[in-house]
Amino acid sequence: MKKLILILSVIVGLTVNAQTYKHKKDAGSVYFLSKSPLEDIEATNKSPIAVYKVETADMQFAVVMAQFKFKSELMEEHFKENYIEEKKYPQATFKGKVNEKVDLSKDGETKVTVTGTMDLHGVKKPMTAEGTITKKGEELVLNSKFKIKVADYNIKVPSLYVQNIAEVVDVTVNITMEPLVKK
Repeated sequence: MKKLILILSVIVGLTVNAQTYKHKKDAGSVYFLSKSPLEDIEATNKSPIAVYKVETADMQFAVVMAQFKFKSELMEEHFKENYIEEKKYPQATFKGKVNEKVDLSKDGETKVTVTGTMDLHGVKKPMTAEGTITKKGEELVLNSKFKIKVADYNIKVPSLYVQNIAEVVDVTVNITMEPLVKK
């Protein structure tokens, strides 16, 4: 009887752990593109942090602003110091819920919408984004594309640079997640 209880405890423990997924190290990116008449500004952050709790449909993301990399050091410096003010606002976060039921019993792609709150540059705003959750074996791949209006987050663009920086920035998220294993 004790062996049966032990085996059931292990199975239940594994099932609970499998219901929470976390970002897989070095297997994700957040990319943004500011398309403007004079120049395109783009950057990639290859270290997003994410957690998805299947049972509650809770999804959370965090991106450390200092980890965005640009093709130009000057662009990177301006972004971090003048626009996003990364010392004052070191990260952007999103906390929300997946609106659709995602069937993780088999591999495949599910179109989803996620509704929650984006916290960027010290401003919290409600947000809904479309995307997909694709189950591949034990992993989940999350993809989403959405737009952020710079003014909505009190990011000031000096009039001298208005033609260099778009009012609306395109954001692409791609994150591979794996089951959370408690140690």
